[in-house]
Amino acid sequence: MLSERMLSAVVRECTKSYLNLKPVTEDRMPAPVPGQRYMLYMHVPFCERLCPYCSFNRFPFAEDRARPYFANMRREMLMLKDLGYDFDSIYIGGGTPTILLDELCDTIDLARETFSIKEVSSETNPNHLIPSYLDKLQGRVQRLSVGVQSFDDDLLKQMDRYDKYGSGQEILERIQDASPYFTSMNADMIFNFPAQTEDVLIRDIERVIESGASQTTFYPLMASPSVEKSLARTVGKVDYVREQRFYEIICELLTGELPGVEVAGGKAGAQGERGLFEHGSAWTFNRRGTGAAGEEGMIDEYVVDYEEYPAIGSGGITYLGKSLYVNTFSVRDYNAAIEGGRMSMTGKATFSKRNRMRYRFMMQLFGLRLDKRQFKRDFGCSVEAGLPVEMAFMAASGAFAVNNDEELTLTPKGRYLMVVMMRQFFIGVNNLRDQARAALTGEERELIFG
Repeated sequence: MLSERMLSAVVRECTKSYLNLKPVTEDRMPAPVPGQRYMLYMHVPFCERLCPYCSFNRFPFAEDRARPYFANMRREMLMLKDLGYDFDSIYIGGGTPTILLDELCDTIDLARETFSIKEVSSETNPNHLIPSYLDKLQGRVQRLSVGVQSFDDDLLKQMDRYDKYGSGQEILERIQDASPYFTSMNADMIFNFPAQTEDVLIRDIERVIESGASQTTFYPLMASPSVEKSLARTVGKVDYVREQRFYEIICELLTGELPGVEVAGGKAGAQGERGLFEHGSAWTFNRRGTGAAGEEGMIDEYVVDYEEYPAIGSGGITYLGKSLYVNTFSVRDYNAAIEGGRMSMTGKATFSKRNRMRYRFMMQLFGLRLDKRQFKRDFGCSVEAGLPVEMAFMAASGAFAVNNDEELTLTPKGRYLMVVMMRQFFIGVNNLRDQARAALTGEERELIFG
């Protein structure tokens, strides 16, 4: 649709203008602001297989590289403690965080001893959903997010995941077995693969429901420049024309929401029936009646609940105050920095007030509600005065279900526009990662670029 194409182009140009890295002079992150809530992000950049669509910092797993790395992440965690940080939540991403389970458990245990941790979220892959892993993760991790991508065997083979992680049926059964171990089990899915038909997508949604997962996230396939060639070679060229239709199918089958129809009183569908899931964000869905739903839900995109967060580990991205910091993508340089008593930031981008307002606008609406009063307190102006063009575009596109003095909420069309906005924003962040990755040399460059 026209509004999707316009929004994609605008966000693409905006991210190009302000997601540009400059050299960093600091050897420590800024100290915390008193009273500010922070989440800690940890990055584990090791995988058994490098997926063709992934732009995150990741290297082929080798134990002799991974063990010193985990030890240095624990040292870096203590540096944050010395700066005065405390955290009630941790998100561990990758890569594959569970690649060395004993090291991950030691890291989580130290974090719980050091900070006021209430919940830990971690990513994993389907082959780690086995009793020996689950027993150790239970109690340490409250929310486990498993990278499924699709239950379709042909798509799994295209992604080079079938041999390593099993068939769609095997993955389904492992999620069913693993779900009782955690407060929240999230099935990470991707939609709009070139070879994915509507029937394949519908079958994926049915299997998510059948899996018993308390939460699912359906990301649109993101063809950032760094993975565009490998994507085209393995799964084909991405077609954004059908993306909206696929998103509508997901929403309709999971929530009961009909395309273009605003729900009333929490009900949707042809007969006003609610679906088994409800929106947690524009692309996250929580199963009704489970610990993942409602106010206590653990959202997949931590940037919604925590606007500011330090990140530790190679390839981690920190957002604090006006600045975004990127840690070195070199594991070798990361280890040298931490062992030398320094943090490993290698690049920095500083945001203007307008761009910080845009970021708030995007993240809160992606989380389904913008608090107008908070916006005015934090920026000294209303969202209408601070972002007149953005507000006019979204209003004209029929994006707002509620637009009053207190809040903005979204219509189904508005939720899809937020999917578009976040897709383009994350492509922009992937371009930022490419800037950092370009500095790799020697063996590390060979491991990634071959």
